[in-house]
Amino acid sequence: MSGACDRLAESAALGVAPALRAVDCLSNEAAAAAFGRLFGTQGALLPALTILLTLYIAFFAISLLTGRSALGISALTPRMMTLGLVLTFATSWAAWQGTVWNLVIGAPDQIAGIITGARGSATQIFADRIDLIFSAIAEVADAGANSATNAAGGGEGAGAAAAAASGSFSPGNLMWLGALLLMLGTVGVLLTARIALGVLLAVGPVFVVMALFKGTRGLTAGWLRGVVLTAITPLFVVVGGGMMLELLVPVVAALRGAEGIDGRAALALFLIASVHVALMAMVLKVAGAIVSGWQVFGLAEARESERAGPAGGAVAAPASPAQTAEAAAPLTGRRIALVPQAAGAGIAGAETSAVPAGVSRTSRTVIQQATGGHAPQASSARTRARGIGSRFQAATQRKREFIR
Repeated sequence: MSGACDRLAESAALGVAPALRAVDCLSNEAAAAAFGRLFGTQGALLPALTILLTLYIAFFAISLLTGRSALGISALTPRMMTLGLVLTFATSWAAWQGTVWNLVIGAPDQIAGIITGARGSATQIFADRIDLIFSAIAEVADAGANSATNAAGGGEGAGAAAAAASGSFSPGNLMWLGALLLMLGTVGVLLTARIALGVLLAVGPVFVVMALFKGTRGLTAGWLRGVVLTAITPLFVVVGGGMMLELLVPVVAALRGAEGIDGRAALALFLIASVHVALMAMVLKVAGAIVSGWQVFGLAEARESERAGPAGGAVAAPASPAQTAEAAAPLTGRRIALVPQAAGAGIAGAETSAVPAGVSRTSRTVIQQATGGHAPQASSARTRARGIGSRFQAATQRKREFIR
């Protein structure tokens, strides 16, 4: 740990803003150290990366030899881009920090600053405002404790008054409960999201390498969803929490009453803090729903096509003769390419037995094509009757068969 991060870590307990600065510094250093140990100059996974790249090129060469792929722009461009991106982000800390780290950390903060109209880091400004709120609450609590001590006359009377107040829903207790909920809904969510984002970015190069192969590409997609989820959570916290802070400012100003802590203001603080915690829970749920609908690498479409493939290719069960006759009746008036009829009484008898009586010749042909398994003898005889000569029938004969 560097000296700058040591100083920030020592002052992390002073407020929300120092804690966020310390977490950002520690996450950056942890990600840099993990990157160096994984794929740095003396990285432990450099041999594994070399083996994976060799397999990737070998599989592509085998697909070219077997004819499953071709040497063209459409085949080479995505492969070369994937290989270049993986090599860039897995072996260069400058590219990883300058692109991925700054994007997932700075982009949501900049968007929040544009929305709120803040100059500088919107997250840090939000943390500073929370520190001011907590400082005001602490001052009101100290003033209330002093007034209660003076009213009790000091000594044993002050201890008895404090003990009686601690076991009931007094204005002071409500105020501290509201401050605790407010701290959990702001500091807890912000610090948790930043720590989780730092961990994901520290192990990120491993999942970037997994994007080479189709079988492991789903792990890369899941990692990207996790990174986006932890990156956009502070954005919603800052924007939504800024609105709640606007409601808290007049409430905190009204906490100090003439005889101590105002009960109505303490109850309003507790209510606003409870609503803020519910808002943060909704924010996490909405962010998860947004990220879950993201189709990374088109994996969702591929899964849907794979699921629809066997269902679409399934063979339908043969229908009964009555159902096929009803289905074929509307088709008699259309232009249907009839199968050339073979001569022979045996074939005609088989065709007649395969369909019910009272059906026209065109309908019978359609029924026989739809239910090919009802007359195996006729189909085999028709196959034997077809030959090279049947392909050169006169046009007049085909027209005569169509008219029939």
